[in-house]
Amino acid sequence: MKRRDFLLHSSLLTGGAALVHSIPTFARDIIPTNKFFKSDDLYEIFKSPATGVRPFVRWWWNGDKVDKAELSRELKLMKDAGIGGVEINPIKFPQRTDDLGKPSLQWLGNEWLDALEHTFAEAKALGLTCDLIVGSGWPFGAEYLEGEERAQILLIGTKKLEGKLDYEASIFDLLKEADPAVSSPHPRRKMEILSVKLVPDPFSSMEEVQDITSQLKTGFIKVAIPNGKFVLYTLVKIHSFLEVINGAPGADGSVLNHYDKVAVSKFLNHMSTGIQKRTGPLSKHVRALFTDSMELEGANWTKDMEAEFKKRRGYDLLTYLPFTQFKVGSMGNVFNYEYGAVLSADMKNMIQRVRYDFELTKTELLQENFVDTFSNWCHENGVKSRGQAYGRGYFPLEGSFAMDIPECETWIKAGIGKEMSETDTRIGRGYTMVNKYVSSAAHLKGRRLISCEELTNTDVVFNTTLELMKVTGDLSIISGVTHPVFHGFNYSPPQAPFPGWVRYGTYINEHNTWWPYFKKFADYKARMSALLQQADMFADIAILPPLADMWSIYGAQNEPFPSFAYPNHLSLVWEAMHQNGNACDYISEGVIRDAEMKDGQLQYGLRKYHTIFLIQVDSVEPATAKKLLEFLQNGGRIFCLDVYPQKSLGWADYEQKDKEVRSYVDQMKAFGEHFVLLSKPEKEFIHWYKEIQIKYNIAPYVQLNKPNRFVTQVRYENKDADILYFINASMDDAHVIEIKPNNELLKRGGAWIWNAENGERYKLDKSEKILLDLGPADSVVIVFDKTKGGKKFIPKPAAERFHAPGINSWSVDFRHIDGKNTKMEMTELKDLKDIQETVSFCGTVTYRGILFLGDQKASYLNLGKVLGVSEVILNGVNLGVQWYGRRIFDIEKFTHPGNNTVEIKVTTTMGNYMKTLKDNPVAQYWTNGLRKTQPIQSMGLLGPLTIA
Repeated sequence: MKRRDFLLHSSLLTGGAALVHSIPTFARDIIPTNKFFKSDDLYEIFKSPATGVRPFVRWWWNGDKVDKAELSRELKLMKDAGIGGVEINPIKFPQRTDDLGKPSLQWLGNEWLDALEHTFAEAKALGLTCDLIVGSGWPFGAEYLEGEERAQILLIGTKKLEGKLDYEASIFDLLKEADPAVSSPHPRRKMEILSVKLVPDPFSSMEEVQDITSQLKTGFIKVAIPNGKFVLYTLVKIHSFLEVINGAPGADGSVLNHYDKVAVSKFLNHMSTGIQKRTGPLSKHVRALFTDSMELEGANWTKDMEAEFKKRRGYDLLTYLPFTQFKVGSMGNVFNYEYGAVLSADMKNMIQRVRYDFELTKTELLQENFVDTFSNWCHENGVKSRGQAYGRGYFPLEGSFAMDIPECETWIKAGIGKEMSETDTRIGRGYTMVNKYVSSAAHLKGRRLISCEELTNTDVVFNTTLELMKVTGDLSIISGVTHPVFHGFNYSPPQAPFPGWVRYGTYINEHNTWWPYFKKFADYKARMSALLQQADMFADIAILPPLADMWSIYGAQNEPFPSFAYPNHLSLVWEAMHQNGNACDYISEGVIRDAEMKDGQLQYGLRKYHTIFLIQVDSVEPATAKKLLEFLQNGGRIFCLDVYPQKSLGWADYEQKDKEVRSYVDQMKAFGEHFVLLSKPEKEFIHWYKEIQIKYNIAPYVQLNKPNRFVTQVRYENKDADILYFINASMDDAHVIEIKPNNELLKRGGAWIWNAENGERYKLDKSEKILLDLGPADSVVIVFDKTKGGKKFIPKPAAERFHAPGINSWSVDFRHIDGKNTKMEMTELKDLKDIQETVSFCGTVTYRGILFLGDQKASYLNLGKVLGVSEVILNGVNLGVQWYGRRIFDIEKFTHPGNNTVEIKVTTTMGNYMKTLKDNPVAQYWTNGLRKTQPIQSMGLLGPLTIA
């Protein structure tokens, strides 16, 4: 066996002994991936992942300008690159792009159906799985929709007035003030004023409202404003206010009214009937039908909304509705929370409760009329439902309950690998705020296949490295993802001018410089998916976010990118738990009410939690408070962060319900250290949680001696094994930590390192203490099982054993992507961006030098800092490729005394070069365009080179 086979890429592990764990024999959902494997041996599944569990890609059919030959070519290209399936995704043709005169195929037209049928057949022949998006673009809709089938919105316009004044305004003036700046307004939207009301500012009572709606029949309103300040509220309804964003021909036009069950069913059935009349049953061709995130831009109305509100909430809505609304713009986001009159304390209490009732009613209707209808339609057609069941107006947790394959989003965005901000929790994460909701929903429903729109990229398209993709994907796994769908692969014929047809997304393309190495990343992700889809993520702590309070105060947010996080520290709490060796799920009030409280645990389905954290939860339903009391009475523990719950939700009978909530909470306070009020820290949540662990004896399943923001973990359970997955999310710094697995893990058997890059596994001598030397961008899989024998793990040398080899000159060849080849001599290694001749280089640079060893022996070569994919050839022998983190190569068997020829290839990113292509509109848009300007990137071999 080659010594290099024992070299775990960047992890130094040593350890201590073992003990037991008996996993309950839960009746889990049957995982769809099981059909791909010939054996149920977990290691074999991991070592040689089947095609069906490999990463998928979102495959944009740009402008539906597709033909059969190119569809076949691209499917084969993706299969060879390690992709296991495609999400067929028709999309509007990108701007600034030469379409080569190719015609667009009409969505659901005969030629489009021919192309779809051909794709199904070709994919099946290659063993690839197909998913199909519903409609095109987002939110979906179509040109043929009419009347109430089209999306509607109610919103307000206000005018602040100060008397004494005679004020006059036309209907046009009132409509203009209310017209929202949505991303994609429908050109034929119809606006209608429902009411015009004048109130004093400040506003204290509904008795102060002056209704002047009756004046509208004259074409204008005229009102005498007395002394003082007043606000005029205009409530406006807009029919067909939104057009499909980036819809392909035939699937563009008005957005569907997702609150109308009849319209939703009509749209869905039109699609399935249109396809199946040509292809036969979809179940023979498609794994799942997919619905993208519902970015409805504030759509909030349908013809029976008022009646449904009255039926569900018990009072009339329109009387109060204008005062619950804010000024909204693009994506339905509020850009002015101070838009209307100042409210008295009593008035604010009432309006916030009515606002909550409206948000709840909308969400219930969306769940019933869209989410459930979509899921049922999928099942009626014999396929699975896959969906991003979030966006403004969803239950962020329960929305995913109905999905067979719930999906979230992980983006390549600012700070990844560089920082983990506590002030702006969007920076450095990759995973979005919905990921924890979606994965928790899957866990609560016993689902293991948790999909993710992964590597979503609308900024650093040509500067994304495989290393950055790995760190982003690793963070995605930490958030609960087991099935990545890469964003994405653009349909782009070879004849298209460089760099091809680029809608957006990480540039997963044969023209990318790192394309020859992409399969190494795909193989890594495939092994992780194969492993985790056969297990259940462990969690014994639950977190209740303050969703109802947010709805009441600010209204529903646009997940996964809300205007702000409420509270900002919500994600910091769950992150700190994982960084300190615990794990958690999000839950909801509905989950609490439906759970069984037994043996000191909240039990919901197959999940069990001994502790609940209420994160700034001020308001709950009385039934929820009663259930939380029952949880304490049965031995559970609750931590309240910043506040105790003290209010009920909604307007009807709120005073009586408030008393009930306070009564239950007062009873909970008698439980001492089982019902604890905590204060959030100003910073360093990771250390704050560590102190809570110690003070309240919250036992982690794995202890970390030096918790760090960049180092985190998850645990998975399988009938045969327990799995720990650790990552270092820093691309700059190594972190050395000692971990101590608890007895439950040790009882499963001995500890093994499973290498997701090559499928090898290595046995640790001991298991009680394991030292992890996590290099930049590193990760490690530790499996506890009963396997006997096997290769022993041999750690790499400590850093202090490496020393400089004394290579003083380099001959450097530059093979540019444009076909040019140049040469250069270097006496020291430099960042290519700092050399005038190479600042815009794009391609592969080869460094050649002489390593003189004399009589000394060398076992390892460390390249130091490398910015790009690295490949080493020593004395004519290719030692392999390393594409992230530390670049340490085993050289022991390939050196000899005296001179040794070293050849180091580094493949760079494309961004610096693309910035120079001033006549290429695609290159300029993604590197120098508005809000997309890219800084010059570091590139090449920086070193220092050392040996040990």
